[in-house]
Amino acid sequence: MFTSDLTKLSVVSRALSQCGHFMLTEGYNPWDSKLERIKNTMGDHPDYLKLFLSTHNFILRGDGALPWDYRHYIAIMAAARHQCDYLVDIQKEMFLEHGGDSAWLQGLDCVPDKLRSLNEINKILAHRPWLLCKSHIIRLTKESNWSLAELVHAIVILAHFHSLASFVFGCGINDQDDPDAPVNNSKKILILGNVEPEVRVDQLMERMRTLSQREEEFSVEEQTQRFLRVDHRDQTIDIENSRVLKQTSGLGHFIEDTEFTYQDFQRRGETGDFPTFRVQDYSWEDHGYSLVNRLYNDVGNLLDAKFKKAYNMTYYTMGGNKDVDTSRFRRAIWNYIHCVFGIRHDDYDYGEVNQLLERSLKAYIKSTCCYPERVATRDFAQVLAEFEHSEKVHINLMVQEARMQAELLYALRVVMNHMK
Repeated sequence: MFTSDLTKLSVVSRALSQCGHFMLTEGYNPWDSKLERIKNTMGDHPDYLKLFLSTHNFILRGDGALPWDYRHYIAIMAAARHQCDYLVDIQKEMFLEHGGDSAWLQGLDCVPDKLRSLNEINKILAHRPWLLCKSHIIRLTKESNWSLAELVHAIVILAHFHSLASFVFGCGINDQDDPDAPVNNSKKILILGNVEPEVRVDQLMERMRTLSQREEEFSVEEQTQRFLRVDHRDQTIDIENSRVLKQTSGLGHFIEDTEFTYQDFQRRGETGDFPTFRVQDYSWEDHGYSLVNRLYNDVGNLLDAKFKKAYNMTYYTMGGNKDVDTSRFRRAIWNYIHCVFGIRHDDYDYGEVNQLLERSLKAYIKSTCCYPERVATRDFAQVLAEFEHSEKVHINLMVQEARMQAELLYALRVVMNHMK
């Protein structure tokens, strides 16, 4: 275990040094004025920022199976799925800067069939990753001539940019392109417009203290019911979000099947068609990490460090209060995000989610995960009004990383089954 940790540390350290190298070679310029917004927003958490940048640069410019033009075009496809003009514009510039064919930017009709064949898994991973199955992998590897190494590289890029779009919209970065636009943009839905007032920070801290002193054990059946009750109690959040959002961003030529959006993994009163993804059967630590490292060397170490930093990072503060143990709150957020994607942690009491995450916060988190393009800048300002700005950014970092991990868990499990 100690040797393994040293190996991971060595890889991450090497990638961090490469991050600086990429910025100085071959015209690569990730510090352009647009990407600077992400850097500035994440800047309250410098340790995380370093890991994010090293991973971002590694998957786009480091060793890997895919040529650079493919990498940037796949990033365009992923960001366009959530209508994220900000990320698409950056990747279009990078695509052309690294030899991409400008004709491809006219849309999916103009790209090679091999690249276009990714469209199906792009939309599935972006909206309903539990639908991904072995037949998708077979079709790509046999009919479209993708190697497993190429495909896993593509999957990592797709998941990275889907989740990054959640962060960009969740923090209001995308809307900075038009600072004079009305706050309640016509293509946005005000997520927090009709939810009840939030619990105060002191009340939340008291709930965390109470839970830390409670020692209850529940049967397997009761644990299952608590998991399902989180899902059911939250259904009304989707009343407004269930409407299909019209394409208004001018990115429709990069998207097919625009009506395919997120749907609840299990609807109220219905028996799910898909089994719950149980982490005890397939986890990142025991399965996903080793498989992605096997097929895409070193990236697993970078992803693992980034996931852990977002989850474990704490300054022991909450809304101006100091010496606060926020571990229960962070775990509730992370596991709730996995919950909306049908992923269950058997060792977790999901009753804590309903006690620690108010409906307004759940509405914000779920929308940022599942419908990021519909989140208004005002939502970020209104949610958790007593929290510091940096604390709300941290929540969005957890949204980004927990969502990415969820997508990768589904995808890597299918790849593993294909390899058997």
